[in-house]
Amino acid sequence: MTSQPIFIHAGAHRTGTSSFQMCLHENRTALEASGLSVAYPGRDGIPSGDLALRLPGTIGAEPDGFVDRAARTLADHGRDRPLILSEENIPGRMFHFMRGQFYPMAAPRCEVLRKAWPGQIAHVVLVVRPYDALYVSGFRKRAEDNAVPSFDELRATYMAMDRGWPAIVEVLRDVLRPDLLTVVPYAQRGTSVDLLQRLVPGIPGAALKEPKRVVNLSATDAALEVLQDAYRSGEKLPRAQWKKVIGQHAQDRTSRGFAEFSVEEKNELSERYASDLKQIEWMDGVSFG
Repeated sequence: MTSQPIFIHAGAHRTGTSSFQMCLHENRTALEASGLSVAYPGRDGIPSGDLALRLPGTIGAEPDGFVDRAARTLADHGRDRPLILSEENIPGRMFHFMRGQFYPMAAPRCEVLRKAWPGQIAHVVLVVRPYDALYVSGFRKRAEDNAVPSFDELRATYMAMDRGWPAIVEVLRDVLRPDLLTVVPYAQRGTSVDLLQRLVPGIPGAALKEPKRVVNLSATDAALEVLQDAYRSGEKLPRAQWKKVIGQHAQDRTSRGFAEFSVEEKNELSERYASDLKQIEWMDGVSFG
């Protein structure tokens, strides 16, 4: 059992999380030399990422059934030293957006994480992104390796989403009960080194380097159309193959209307986001910006 503190970068999705995890990889030696442990997945090809943190993913799943395994996973990474944990899936997965649900599993997932780490949760950082960009980016990411409905079939669902960022911030605050919770709007994120220094105050910036490698390259409309034609015809492409398709069409940046909101919808979502940021700014126990 550890009494060490943990510093949690909780994503969110599509906010530069892969770049942040590459930053942890690039600075891993320096961080470990300063007495810190680091844990992050290798989901987007991060070379040293080996975190496999399993949290409840389906509605109705019993959280207590996940606690022991999660505790062992975290202990393996940070048993005797403070731990930096970066995992964008702590609030949940993005496919729920397509059902009009904004991270419905956030509370049980955080409940497992809180029980799995008996030590201090020193700091949680969440980067939030405007809803229009988040939904479009999440839809496009899903379309890389799954057949998806057309965006037009889903736009009404996105516009009627059941809740937003304030609800997730409340879960992180009330369930994880960190000493400090910081919410950073995507536009104010800065570099990955900036974010790391915010997450773990006191890390000397001069000793850290920004990653040069581009990770999690976004697919163009041309690539997504090719991939969707394949999936809808019944093909199942392994990761290496669909990644190859993305690379082959990376230079064709012509907009083909694969996924986009109307001007009116963007305005409505922007107003909702601005209102929600203001609500978060006034929340007790939350550092904002």
